[in-house]
Amino acid sequence: MKLIPTGIENFKELIDKDYYYVDKTNLIVNIINEKVVLYTRPRRFGKTLNMSMLYYFFSIKEKKNSYLFNHLNISKNIDALKHQNKYPTIFISLKDMKVPSMENQLLNFSSIIARLLDQFEDILDYDIFNDREKTLLNKYHMGIASKNELAESLLNISICLEKYYHQKVIILIDEYDVPLQSAYQNNYYDEMVDFLRSVFSSALKTNDALEKGIMAGCLRISKESIFTGLNNFKAYSILYKSKNEYFGFTKKEILQLLKDYNLTDYVDEVKEWYDGYLFGNIEIYNPWSTLMYVDCKLNSSDNKPISFWANTSGNDLVVNYIQNGSDELHEEFEQLIQGKSLTKYIKPELTYREMDNINNIYSFLLLTGYLKIKEDLGENKYKLIIPNKEVYEIYKQTFMSYFEDYTFVRKENLYQSLVKGDVDHANEILGDILSRSISYFDNEESFYHGFLLGLFSGKKIKSNREAMHGRFDLCILPKQIFHTALVLECKHSKSVKDLIKDASEGAQQIIDHKYEEEIINDGYLHVKGYGISFYMKYCYIVKVQA
Repeated sequence: MKLIPTGIENFKELIDKDYYYVDKTNLIVNIINEKVVLYTRPRRFGKTLNMSMLYYFFSIKEKKNSYLFNHLNISKNIDALKHQNKYPTIFISLKDMKVPSMENQLLNFSSIIARLLDQFEDILDYDIFNDREKTLLNKYHMGIASKNELAESLLNISICLEKYYHQKVIILIDEYDVPLQSAYQNNYYDEMVDFLRSVFSSALKTNDALEKGIMAGCLRISKESIFTGLNNFKAYSILYKSKNEYFGFTKKEILQLLKDYNLTDYVDEVKEWYDGYLFGNIEIYNPWSTLMYVDCKLNSSDNKPISFWANTSGNDLVVNYIQNGSDELHEEFEQLIQGKSLTKYIKPELTYREMDNINNIYSFLLLTGYLKIKEDLGENKYKLIIPNKEVYEIYKQTFMSYFEDYTFVRKENLYQSLVKGDVDHANEILGDILSRSISYFDNEESFYHGFLLGLFSGKKIKSNREAMHGRFDLCILPKQIFHTALVLECKHSKSVKDLIKDASEGAQQIIDHKYEEEIINDGYLHVKGYGISFYMKYCYIVKVQA
C-alpha cells in the first residue's frame, strides 16, 4: 500500500518514493496552450506540487527525470510529449518572502535569484554573453545586485538562458502574492507593488525570450496594481467555469482514494468534513485535509475527523475579521455558523489594501477557501455559505477564542459590579459580553445557566443546590466569609419586552425561597441576590432589595 504524501510538494520525491499520487498531469496540456497564466486557489490545494510537476516536465535540465511521467496520464498524449524537457525553465517560489521590511524582502529575493543561478552555473562564464550580461549574472549569483537590477533579474536571466540553450524560456512563479500580503501587514505595500510590477512586467510582458509564464497564488491581485499592461495574461480563479479539476480532489478521485485504502465506509464522513468547495461547476474536496484524514485512519488510534486545515498557517483572515470586525460583521458570521447563506457581490480582482473594506471581506473569504458559492445569482452576485464542517470549526474556534479572551478581561469587572450592587454597570458589562458571544441557538434557560457558569469559572461556585425552599441557579462564594456572596436566579424570556418582568420575578424568587438566608446559614456574612433574564443576546439584571 502506497504511503500518503502529507506535506510532500516536490514531484520527483513523490514519484520516486512511491507516494500515492492523484494524477493531475493533464494540466500540462492546458499550459501548452497558454502564454502567461495565473492560477489562484486556496492554500493547501496542490498549487506547489503542480508547479513542481510542470518544472520536471518542461525543464531542459531534467531530461534524466523524464521517467517520472511514465504511466501517468500525460504519457498518452503524443503532442504534449513533444514539449517534454525542451525548455530552459526558471522555477522560483516567493513563499518565504514574509519579513517585515522592504530592505529584508529585497535580500530574500536576491537570495532566491542567487539560488536559481546555482542551477545554471554552467552559463555564468559563457563567452557568447557580452560584458554587461556577464556582470549582471555574476552580481545576481553573488547576491550583490541593486534593487533596479533585481527588478529585471528574471528578464535578464531568461535572455541569457535563451542565448545559451537556443530555446525560449518558461518561467514558473509560485506563491507570487505572499510578499504583497506581508508588505500590506507591515506598511510598505506601495513599494512592494512597484517592485513586483517591474519584476513581472519585464519578465512576462517585454521579454522576447519568454515561451510561457505560469504563476500561482491565493488571490488575483488587480491588474491596476501589479499586472499593468500584461495583455497576454489570463487568470483562472475558482470563479472560472473551466480548468478546475487540476487543483484539489474531485468526487471521483476521492472515491478512488478511499477505495484504494479500504475506507469506503467513511465516504459520508469525508464529504461532511472536507467536501463543499465549488470551483467553477466542479465539486472539489480539500486535498491536504483528505490525505491527512486517510493517514490518520491508517496510522492513529485517535482517528476522528478534525480540522486539519486549521492547523496550517494562514487563518489570519478569519481571525482578524472576528477580532477586529464590526458588530454587523459578527452578526453575519453568526448567520454563517448557523448554516445560513449570505448574498454578496464578489470582486474577482483585489488589492490587499481592500481587505479591510467590509464590502470586500467576503471576496477574500471566498477566494481563499473560507466560503463557497451556494448559488450564482449573476453579475458577480452570489449566495455564500461555509463549505464544510472543517471550515465551520475554524470559524467556531476563532469566535470562541476571541470571546474567551474578551470575557477574561471583562468578567472581573462584572463580578465587582455585582458585589458593589452597581446594577447599571453590571447590566452594561453583561450585555456587552453577551453581544460578543455566539451560540444562542439553543436559546433556553439551560444554555444561559451554562453561560453564567463559564463566565464565572475560576471562582467558587455552587450551582442548582437545594436551598431552604427550592433550588437556586447559581451562588458565587467569596474567599473570605466577611466578603459578599452572590446568588443569581436565571430566567429565559420569550421576548425582549418580557426581560424586565422576568428578571424581577427571578429577584422575587430569591426572596420568596429565602436563598440568601441559606447562604448566611452557611456562615457567610454578606449576600446579594440578582434576578437575571435573557432573550437571545439581550439581558437584564434586577437586584434583590433588602
